[in-house]
Amino acid sequence: MDQEYKYLPQVDSPADLKRLSLDELPAYCDEVRRFIVEHLATTPGHLASSLGAVELTVAMHYVFDTPEDRIVWDVGHQAYAHKIITGRRDAFPSLRKLGGIAGFPRPEESPYDSFIAGHASTSISAALGMSTASRLAGRSEHVVAVIGDGAMSGGLAFEGLNNAGVSKSDLLVILNDNRISIDKSAGALREYLVGITTSPRYNRFKTRVWNMFPPGSPIHDALKKTSSAIKHGLLQQSNLFESFGFRYFGPVDGHDVVSLVKVLRDLSHIGGPKLLHTMTVKGRGYAPAELDQPTWHAPGKFDAATGERVCAIGNESRWQDVFGETLLELARADERIVGITPAMPTGSSLCVMMAEMPSRTFDVGIAEGHAVTFSAGLAAAGMVPFCTIYSSFLQRAYDNVIHDVAIERTGVVLCVDRGGLVGEDGTTHQGVFDIAALLPVPGVVISSPMDEREMRSLMFTASRAGVPFVVRYPRGSGPGVEWRGTEFSEVEIGRGRLLRKGEDVAVLSFGPVGNFAAEAVERAAAEGVSAAHYDLRFAKPLDEELLHEVGRRFARVVTVEDGVVKGGVGSAVEEFFACHGYAVRVERLGVPDEFIPHGTPAELYALCGYDVEGILAAILKK
Repeated sequence: MDQEYKYLPQVDSPADLKRLSLDELPAYCDEVRRFIVEHLATTPGHLASSLGAVELTVAMHYVFDTPEDRIVWDVGHQAYAHKIITGRRDAFPSLRKLGGIAGFPRPEESPYDSFIAGHASTSISAALGMSTASRLAGRSEHVVAVIGDGAMSGGLAFEGLNNAGVSKSDLLVILNDNRISIDKSAGALREYLVGITTSPRYNRFKTRVWNMFPPGSPIHDALKKTSSAIKHGLLQQSNLFESFGFRYFGPVDGHDVVSLVKVLRDLSHIGGPKLLHTMTVKGRGYAPAELDQPTWHAPGKFDAATGERVCAIGNESRWQDVFGETLLELARADERIVGITPAMPTGSSLCVMMAEMPSRTFDVGIAEGHAVTFSAGLAAAGMVPFCTIYSSFLQRAYDNVIHDVAIERTGVVLCVDRGGLVGEDGTTHQGVFDIAALLPVPGVVISSPMDEREMRSLMFTASRAGVPFVVRYPRGSGPGVEWRGTEFSEVEIGRGRLLRKGEDVAVLSFGPVGNFAAEAVERAAAEGVSAAHYDLRFAKPLDEELLHEVGRRFARVVTVEDGVVKGGVGSAVEEFFACHGYAVRVERLGVPDEFIPHGTPAELYALCGYDVEGILAAILKK
């Protein structure tokens, strides 16, 4: 590496970075960007967001005294340059691998990671807490919240702005405005920011006046006091952030590292809440990423020289594609069906329906709670909303599910994507809590298919049920059952099925992990153990007839689920047996009572003990 890079080997800490001259910083930024591209080509991760934040990251570490000064990222996939500067450059081959560095900031990984940052819109609230604590303790460190990739649209960000604007805390919020989250940003806020950044009258006026009257001059100080009125007159609207009590600065070029250093130095001497608006390009400096930002958000492996992506070989359909194509089919047949997503049209494959029926699909931005309650309103007015949300993001809308969907008995279909262990995205994205969270909620149907064709049937059933209905499915590809063009069939709600007869032990599985169980049961038979296999299909309502049969026939039961075992499906089965007096020994397989790190899904299934080998061991246990 020493032959390839001039400046990169010299920087293993922010202190090393400060030894570079201002004039050397642009070249250093170019090397950081090249390093990110070269390493992510073979070690996949979040590429485009980090490329867009290189200069901003370098400038912050150059100006502020981290880790004493705190940088809070929002969201964390912008932070690869931050990891490189803060001593983790040599660890990049282990990025998002089991035992390696995480794809997001993690305080346990480095003192430079002030706060975990896997979910969006948290930075301002967390940074305000840190800044307030600093003030109360009589300390003087700086606290910076870097909010980007569309995260400002989240309701929590506005709650933080509202509170911070009236505080006395010395807080700097940097809005890294690239006008995109994973897909193109949606909503009125995006249009407002475009209005600010593209008003030539205001920007020409501001530049001319600030050049004429430098800081410290009486006229400059007077103009600062009247700046809100000037902006209002030229933009024909008030400045949103100044309405919250923030002093607004910008917009500035987020790729001019020298100017950013100078701006941040000036801002470091200004007290109170302030917001710097930087304009950046997601994927900056790598042409394929700039041209197709959604694809290059997390492109997988690719050829760094040509930009050609290395696609997996095989005919397996992703679960999200089964959802997207099936929803479009259902919507063609039923004009009441609409699709909703909080900023994930591509990730969820709602984009399939969106392309053909844009008026019946809604990207509501990073606003999961709103997505659920908006869906409830649609259902209350006679529509059939399919709201698709990643499991770990649905956590942010739990009250909305209870208050606006379950209590109201609205016919919202919650398509819970990425249910279960998701792999390399790690702790903040493992979708393992939704089953246990939703099981106690009255009136909610919770289902999960074993294969692609069954998923179509469950979606069809959900569209006709008229009650809160969850269809849960994991990340990645299904088992490969042919599903395109197959007829829809309605499934009896709360009815499981016997897949294989057996005499010695019963295996009860829920969802796609039933395919692991099926293989384990077959291997157990080869070793002389006869295991029955039941696909529950519904976690709620449970098939009581099936459970009575199992309780009468078996003394030993193994349950398998891709979620936490505490309060999950296995717990519900065990509770049923206890309530009905069955002397059944239940072994529950699933996610243990701990947070699961990043690694490949296969590694994590084995780590948690419910891969094929783990299930087989449980079946063979005496």
